[in-house]
Amino acid sequence: MSQAKFDELRTRLAEIADLVKTASILGWDQHVMMPPRGAAIRAEQMATVGRIAHQKFTSAEVGKLIDELRGWGEQQEYDSLEASLIRVAAKDWEKASKVPADLRAEMSRSAALANPVWVEARKNNDFKTFLPVLRKNLDLRKRYIECFEIDDEPYDVVLDDYERGMKTKEVRRIFDYLKEHQAPLVKEVAARGGNQPRAPRFEIAPQKVFELEVAHAFGFTDDAWRLDPTVHPFASGAGIEDIRITTRYFTEHLGGLFGTMHEFGHGLYEHQIDKALERTPLARGVSLGMHESQSRMWENLVGRSMPFWRHFFPRLQELHPDALGDYDVERWYREVNLVEPSLIRVEADEATYNLHIILRFELEQAMLADEFPLEQLPDEWNSRMWDYLGITVPNDTEGVLQDVHWSGGSIGYFPTYALGNLISAQIWERITAELPDMYDGFEHGEFGQLRDWLRENLHRHGRKFTPGEMLERVCGTSEIDPAPYVRYLREKLAAIYGIAEPA
Repeated sequence: MSQAKFDELRTRLAEIADLVKTASILGWDQHVMMPPRGAAIRAEQMATVGRIAHQKFTSAEVGKLIDELRGWGEQQEYDSLEASLIRVAAKDWEKASKVPADLRAEMSRSAALANPVWVEARKNNDFKTFLPVLRKNLDLRKRYIECFEIDDEPYDVVLDDYERGMKTKEVRRIFDYLKEHQAPLVKEVAARGGNQPRAPRFEIAPQKVFELEVAHAFGFTDDAWRLDPTVHPFASGAGIEDIRITTRYFTEHLGGLFGTMHEFGHGLYEHQIDKALERTPLARGVSLGMHESQSRMWENLVGRSMPFWRHFFPRLQELHPDALGDYDVERWYREVNLVEPSLIRVEADEATYNLHIILRFELEQAMLADEFPLEQLPDEWNSRMWDYLGITVPNDTEGVLQDVHWSGGSIGYFPTYALGNLISAQIWERITAELPDMYDGFEHGEFGQLRDWLRENLHRHGRKFTPGEMLERVCGTSEIDPAPYVRYLREKLAAIYGIAEPA
């Protein structure tokens, strides 16, 4: 009887997973393919799909099935599909059932309507145009938070949506460590100076050729992946064999390349999940922090490494002879690892990136607490940019309007970027210890060894475990430790800039 009930639960959850993935494709299309005038009807479609999925999942029937299966699930092997699906579905149902379906639908609708407004506001440097939809999204998030009992801080509710079980006070503790150890490192590097002029211009057509060559070497295949341009890069898809990644291109630098490698990391995580988990709530990354660890790993620990460039630089130079004709690989390696405070988060170097995240983390809490009128958000943003990075923000397009997240109501998401940086370094120490010849493979353009390790030790499990459990399985500890990341940065920058190595 219990097996029959489990099969019924899995069938119901499969239908809900289909709806969630349908919404994902609708969102991908909105950002990549949809004509601008489709925004209004797309908002209604997103709201409808979101409402139906929410109602189906939070139904009394699903809740009853989960309750009836709890004891049986606890008798199964903890790692099994059965035990994991019941355990995770119960946790998800408990939280989702506290949110009215109409509120969930309105959040989806508001996010879909806000996105094209943000695109235009960003293009026109017009925060006032974006303000009303930002206010609406923020008000909806406040209503969402009110659905729950607050044990500690309101921000815990939205943070938990992206990083299960993580508390605001723990993020604050980690970020205080970074401010103490990372900000001085940035100043120490800046005091060294001596950065050479950058390459003047990169034509876009050869960029596209090179990015696809890198992506294919990493594991991108034309029969299961797409790569498309968009305003703000992201990764999405309809399933394990349907991965959509996006990028953008610049002529003044190769930031698009690193964005593509970043989104590849996200896509690979979803692509390497055990196919037995497809059409279940287990068929995605365990948390956004763990997801970001994968994207930042491929972007930085692989894509900014010297072994990677020893292989790929000759080809890049061949495609961009005017820009890189007088370069050698050592100069290019220094350039792609340049430490220089900058305006744009997604283009920030490894040493300053986390400071961008701390700024947003603090602003989000202040916004939820109504610590300042929302009209003053650009001023608050600009003030913190000066405090943390010593940069004067010239306009809102390069300031408060640069990120897509608040247009989608994704408050609580930003901390996971920095947490992902830290987790990536923790995992990397384990990987390099177990794969001592991995860098030799990079020099020959071979990345299968890394891909296979990640699949076996992390990706295949999807969401079967909590973030802490998954981290413990991979690294031997359930705690996010910022020390390995700071150690990695200092070791790397010591070789480039001649600063003191870690003690």
